[in-house]
Amino acid sequence: MTDPETQRTLQRIAEALDRLAPPTPPESDLNAADAFVWHADTGSLEPVAQVNRVDMDLLCGIELQVEQLTENTRRFADGLPANNALLWGARGTGKSSLVKAVHAAVNEERPGRLVLVEIHREDIPSLPALLAALRTTERRCLVFCDDLSFDGDDTSYKSLKAVLEGGIEGRPENVLFYATSNRRHLISRDMIENERSTAINPGEAVEEKVSLSDRFGLWLGFHNVDQETYFKIIEGYARRYGLNGKDIDLRREANEWAVTRGSRSGRVAWQYIQNLAGRLGKRLD
Repeated sequence: MTDPETQRTLQRIAEALDRLAPPTPPESDLNAADAFVWHADTGSLEPVAQVNRVDMDLLCGIELQVEQLTENTRRFADGLPANNALLWGARGTGKSSLVKAVHAAVNEERPGRLVLVEIHREDIPSLPALLAALRTTERRCLVFCDDLSFDGDDTSYKSLKAVLEGGIEGRPENVLFYATSNRRHLISRDMIENERSTAINPGEAVEEKVSLSDRFGLWLGFHNVDQETYFKIIEGYARRYGLNGKDIDLRREANEWAVTRGSRSGRVAWQYIQNLAGRLGKRLD
């Protein structure tokens, strides 16, 4: 093989390797927005221009949770010690709405101080890469995972445990982790029972899984609302969006709506309000 032939062959090999190599992750400008979504496949943060959120004053029946999470977030924004938070409980009771509302409220008090970064449940194994990206910014970052839970043979909870407390590097000083879940211990009961039945030492095996929630210093429980609170939520939305028609019996209609769905919650209330606004031909801006 002559020298020119060797060079052409090496060039083709180099080009083939370039095609096989993953692309270099794009640089993320953490000053471009106050909220981002983490994309694990590209290792990038996508800015969110407008967060889908509910104003704090429309969150009824969870006043204690609002107070505790707001105070914890304020301390974090001010550079003071604060806890990772787990918001657990019934579906549609305002867990994720509270996280987004608190971020907006604290940022209004301290403009530009906080960044909200959403990571999807299936991307939890990429948390170390996300934290590496956030470690370089001076802004305070709330990493938020909605509907966090683990089933079956899923072992990614170990990555989360290491990131929250036990890793060599530890969680960056400018990062706090907030998660919502329908489960207090994040692990399904079937997963726990299976571990108990197959482990040599059942107690230790179960303890390892249940201890994940212990990494969250702040636990906030959310429960189904009573009827009066449900009506307060409905009436608050109706006032905000001007949906109080003289021929509309809000409480009767809202009660019928809840009965047909078998539950009362903030989510059910919002679904009724969407239906009412559509009937009245009004936009919910």
